[in-house]
Amino acid sequence: MGQWFYAEGNRQQRGPLTSEELIALYQSSRIALDTLVWRDGMAQWQPLRSVADEVGLVIAPPPPTGAAPEVEFNPPPIVEPVAPAPPRIPGFDVPTREPAAPPRPSYPRPAAPPPKKTSGCLIIGLVVAGVCVVVFAILAAIAIPAYQGYIDRARLVNAVSTLSPLKTQVAVFAQENNRCPVNGDDGFLSSDAYANDGVSAVRIGRFGEGKCGVEIEFSMPGKRALDGKMLWYEYDIERQEWTCSSDADSEYMPAQCRG
Repeated sequence: MGQWFYAEGNRQQRGPLTSEELIALYQSSRIALDTLVWRDGMAQWQPLRSVADEVGLVIAPPPPTGAAPEVEFNPPPIVEPVAPAPPRIPGFDVPTREPAAPPRPSYPRPAAPPPKKTSGCLIIGLVVAGVCVVVFAILAAIAIPAYQGYIDRARLVNAVSTLSPLKTQVAVFAQENNRCPVNGDDGFLSSDAYANDGVSAVRIGRFGEGKCGVEIEFSMPGKRALDGKMLWYEYDIERQEWTCSSDADSEYMPAQCRG
């Protein structure tokens, strides 16, 4: 029914596909039951197992291991709305003309006194004062944005640092249980419970075959370079190595996440 899309890895969207093509990918182990899928009309991405009946996929009963389902996270890119230009106020730019004043009688005016000579020291002082004002304005234009950028970067790095212990928890869980943890597993909170100053949610799940990960969503209203941006920590189970990436400007990221 309809055209389907599925999320490959942690940021790649594939499709459109028919239901039969989606079933063939599952049967060839290209995708798993916890792979996120979507079609037109669905409110959000769902694991393949949640729409198996609609697709026509027959799922074999799982072995009695009691293992919790794994979840991959790769939400579709967010498109920011463009605000429309405000309409022109009709008649606002129509000039009005006041009635002409009656002519005044002319009177002889006294001769103007001769202009006073300006002191050279006064002219030099005015020039120096004008130069100082310009220099201070330039310095302020440079220093204020730089200081604000430093504050935003420090705030973001501090928010990420408080979540660093999650990396150790994910690695230990993956080695002991031979699968990636998800939000709600023993020792892991819900995604919203990890929110702090600068972070709105933290999602934990599988990023790809043999890879677990932590997805951090930033919340910094008024900061378009950071608000709603993501940072991904990806853990390779076989190599036992972490990598870091982000879609935010690298100047705000921790050193190991710049690239």
